[in-house]
Amino acid sequence: MVKFLIYFCIFYLAIKIESIQTLKRSFVVDYENDCFLKDGEYFRFIAGSMHYFRVQPEQWFDRLTKMRAAGLNAVSTYVEWNSHEPEEQQFDFSGINDIVRFIETAQDVGLLVIIRPGPYINAERDLGGLPYWLLRNNPEMTLRTSDPSYIRYVRLWFDVLLPKLVPLTYANGGPIIMIQIENEYGSYQACDFAYTSFLRDYVKSFVGDSAVLFTTDGNADKYLMCGKVDRVLATIDFGPKQDPTSSFAILRNHRKHGPLVNSEYYTGWLDHWAEPHSKVNTTLIITTLVKMLNMNASVNFYVFEGGTSFGFTSGANYNYKYQPSPTSYDYDAPLTEAGDPTKKYYQIRNTIGKYLTLPELPLPTPSKKLLFGPIHMKKLFSLFEVLFSNSNTSTWLNPKSFERLSVQNGFIVYTTVIKIHPSDPAVLKINHLHDRALVFVDYEYQGTLSRMEEINILPINAKHGSRLDIFVENQGRITYGPLINEQKGILSNVTLGNTTLHSWTHTPITENVLKNILMNERSLNITKIDSSRPNKLPNIFNGSFVLPNEEMKDTFLSVNNWRKGFAFLNNHSLGRYWPAVGPQETLYVPSSFLNPYPHVNDLYLLELEHAPCYNADDCVAFFVDKPSIDAQTPYS
Repeated sequence: MVKFLIYFCIFYLAIKIESIQTLKRSFVVDYENDCFLKDGEYFRFIAGSMHYFRVQPEQWFDRLTKMRAAGLNAVSTYVEWNSHEPEEQQFDFSGINDIVRFIETAQDVGLLVIIRPGPYINAERDLGGLPYWLLRNNPEMTLRTSDPSYIRYVRLWFDVLLPKLVPLTYANGGPIIMIQIENEYGSYQACDFAYTSFLRDYVKSFVGDSAVLFTTDGNADKYLMCGKVDRVLATIDFGPKQDPTSSFAILRNHRKHGPLVNSEYYTGWLDHWAEPHSKVNTTLIITTLVKMLNMNASVNFYVFEGGTSFGFTSGANYNYKYQPSPTSYDYDAPLTEAGDPTKKYYQIRNTIGKYLTLPELPLPTPSKKLLFGPIHMKKLFSLFEVLFSNSNTSTWLNPKSFERLSVQNGFIVYTTVIKIHPSDPAVLKINHLHDRALVFVDYEYQGTLSRMEEINILPINAKHGSRLDIFVENQGRITYGPLINEQKGILSNVTLGNTTLHSWTHTPITENVLKNILMNERSLNITKIDSSRPNKLPNIFNGSFVLPNEEMKDTFLSVNNWRKGFAFLNNHSLGRYWPAVGPQETLYVPSSFLNPYPHVNDLYLLELEHAPCYNADDCVAFFVDKPSIDAQTPYS
């Protein structure tokens, strides 16, 4: 009995001690003294953004450790709804989507966590991180508003996500100190306070006071007027060319007290295909950073590690014209796409060291990269030769959008038979095309229509009874602004001369369809196509190789002599390539995507427009040890 009482007392004391320690953990806003309090003590964060969905899980520890070594005490990340629920009620929190593991890894390396769950995030991602099926379920849905049909799905998503985050909040023993409400909502035209108030209350119903809720908006009155939310900490974002004193004065117009926070301090900027690679001057970054830190401001570098938009996940912008984003999200950040420290990294670290104690961690250096090649690429077949005997098709009177057909990404081939006697040449016209179309008549390439270049008319050579294929690529849904709810594909009638063409067969080619074709390429049904210009068809090429018997390294796939397409390595989607317009010419390849010696690696390229060869020996690719993301572009 005595022994039992002793054990009981020890157990009881342990519980009490743990409870007391938990009670001591707090992260709050001290509005009287214009600061944060962590466990009752003054605190300010110097954080960096990194998106777990752009970095492979086996690299999280490395990247987060390098961020900590730079003197950062927190990491900020978005949560991408689309990645976790790519199809309605089909949730994925595994692998690169294991948000809990990412947060726990950050805590393991000594970083606090700032979570930005949206539901809209922008981040130059397809549809701003919202799942495409919202537009399928209700094309009239008004995204990012209190539209009941939108709110219904947000509730269902948050009912899944937020219970995973609550145990990880700071007051509950985890590293999450702050949770954002929406994202730069003041820049959105809706200005729906009922919506942002709903988000505040719904998040609060889960997390209570265990984390600080905040908003992020631009440094102008017009943004804060619609972006700030009652009883939520308002913060602003701005880059190194803008003055911190005047910027924070604007914040004070809307929030008299509380800590000063720049929640997106831009270390670089985003890229678009065919436009010059963005670069931001390091000296200017340091000068403005010092000004903010001298004002006792908290700062989050956006981004500190950019990563990669693997597969078909990159989005697009619309500023007077359609601007799709490339695969690389290097962003001219302090840590490169491959996680290497730059001169910007070291100078930021030196500056932080004047304000915070730097951790006793080794100073990171760039890693060695794999240099290998050439890899000889052999043409396997045209995509046309496998599609129509291996894919699900549907026929409609008029063309349907990607969303109407439940097609998340990739392509749709729209096919019809010309039943008129057209002129020579005949004028093909699509008023509303999203986004790029290769046009074929009887498998002969006629030309390209492009939303990006505002080309929607094409003269073609056709006759009565000709087969017309329009190979439409979704180049990324709009990620920002009033056009985020627009759909993809052919969104208007297709006319040939004065005649509207009807009876269209739709053949979808998603990322999963492509992977299935590549995995089973040896057993596919091939339907040979008679074309006088087979090299102008969308063709799939394969190169098999064995790497040297050495330590595995990251590398970059160089497809500089190819034109436009998609690359797959050992069933991993490396992403889009388009060296014909730049600025990106290489694709980042994590070492985990490669098979070590003596295992065989398989590289596949879906070249959409024009392979650089007429026989197998001319088609090659290389693995190079330096990226090329700053090449000449048409608009340089």
